[in-house]
Amino acid sequence: MRGVTRVRAALASLVGSARHELLSFDDPAAALGQGIPESFLRSGAPGCAPAVRTARVRRIAPRHGLRQLREPWRCLGEARVTESVPFRIIVADRSVAAVPIDLDLHDNGVLLIRDPVVVQALVRTHQAWWEAGEDPVRRARPAGPPPHLRPVLDAIMAGLTDDAAAARLNMSRRTYSRRVGELMAALGTTSRFRAGVEAADRGWI
Repeated sequence: MRGVTRVRAALASLVGSARHELLSFDDPAAALGQGIPESFLRSGAPGCAPAVRTARVRRIAPRHGLRQLREPWRCLGEARVTESVPFRIIVADRSVAAVPIDLDLHDNGVLLIRDPVVVQALVRTHQAWWEAGEDPVRRARPAGPPPHLRPVLDAIMAGLTDDAAAARLNMSRRTYSRRVGELMAALGTTSRFRAGVEAADRGWI
């Protein structure tokens, strides 16, 4: 598939179709000299689209590429940085992969791959690089939630309803709901289930 408009539409459709998992090798700074606006590289990146809020996002990018962007590299989900990436890919739900024809820049054309053997090989490659990568924000993360949110996290993990949790913590339901929102924001999610997963991943529980 070629043509900038067609390629971008296809990638947007692929990213938006993910319901369970979205994997990518990405270099958000690789195309800065190709006439593509930096804002598109950030906002159009896998994991930064509102459509993938329900999917688990795992994005790998090279460390040197991130330094070239003028703004911090932010997206939903999880990220790893490595010294380089072997090529650029996007894999949706382990069933469809988009690979750029020139392996570096999607806008020059992409190949959509649905062969399960090839897709599984790409998934395994991504997993190997993921395990060898570094979490770019782990060092900056606190060892636990802010003290006033610890009881809220404990209540969520205990499966208490908002009313029961508020009564146990001796606060109004409105205050409890506000603190749940604070906790979700600290964990980078809007889902209580994902909050539990992320809290466990960070070693908070």
